[in-house]
Amino acid sequence: MSSSLISDFLHQTGGTAIIDGGLATELERHGADLNDPLWSAKCLISTPQSNLIRQVHLDYLENGADIITTASYQATIQGFKEKGFSDKEGENMLRRSVEIACEARDLYYERCAACSSGDKSDGRILKKRTILIAASVGSYGAYLADGSEYSGIYGDAITLATLKDFHRRRVQILADSGADLLAFETIPNKIEAQAYVELLEEENIKIPAWFCFNSKDGINVVSGDSLVECGSIAESCKKVVAVGINCTPPRFIHDLILLLKKVTTKPIAIYPNSGETYDGDRKEWVQNTGVTNEDFVSYVSKWCELGACLIGGCCRTTPVTIRGIYKTLYNSQSATLATK
Repeated sequence: MSSSLISDFLHQTGGTAIIDGGLATELERHGADLNDPLWSAKCLISTPQSNLIRQVHLDYLENGADIITTASYQATIQGFKEKGFSDKEGENMLRRSVEIACEARDLYYERCAACSSGDKSDGRILKKRTILIAASVGSYGAYLADGSEYSGIYGDAITLATLKDFHRRRVQILADSGADLLAFETIPNKIEAQAYVELLEEENIKIPAWFCFNSKDGINVVSGDSLVECGSIAESCKKVVAVGINCTPPRFIHDLILLLKKVTTKPIAIYPNSGETYDGDRKEWVQNTGVTNEDFVSYVSKWCELGACLIGGCCRTTPVTIRGIYKTLYNSQSATLATK
């Protein structure tokens, strides 16, 4: 396993790199009905919708993303089983999520080869570069599909051992599926972070991982556990190569980066949501509660100044958001080079 994967990658990209934006909300914008416990993973079941996932990945690459995350956030063997699929079928759909991302990367490289000019006149960013595929691992709360990943309250019955048993096979499958790294996302509490660390060690997972937590107050993770303590757990594991925050309103990110920097020397990943509020009962985002793309992108330079080096978006962000981040970072790098 290359513990230097992200640092080497960032060296290639000039110090910052771009993560893609929201997947499920973008699939919905293209017409997919994801009102389902599997959420975006529902699209892994049928070929036409798998093609839609590939197209969304491609949209993000053509708008400047350097890292694409797979459609496996809410894909679990247990969740597929509740839909009538066998364990083997569930495992194959997990693998398929990575295959689709790899296909999108290959198709993007083909388009780059066909266009030698970099930025093509139709606006697509066709620039041959290293692209990483991050296999998404959502929390136990995401599997429950009741908004628990936004509370982190699982109850006393859910122990460290329970969480490890729940995630074990899924993590094994995704780690062996051809992804470059594992993205443990929207981690809502300390116990799940500890479960992931122990799994990475116990199963001798060969690819590196990043840990990203979510917050609703700018101080703690959503369960009320200390972000500093959660960050320390990630820092303690050599297999974790980046630590950060995702699916959190942009207005909280500044303070959260400063808290993480107290306890980690690893690269910091930041991919907030649009700031909109999620209604767990109605299973929908409350309209007009977030920030505009322009406002979202306006935060990016400050986050980088504070030390974030992997920047993207989560729920309700789009390829337009990622294009805005690309322009901001590209202009910043150009200005830095001009002063040297």
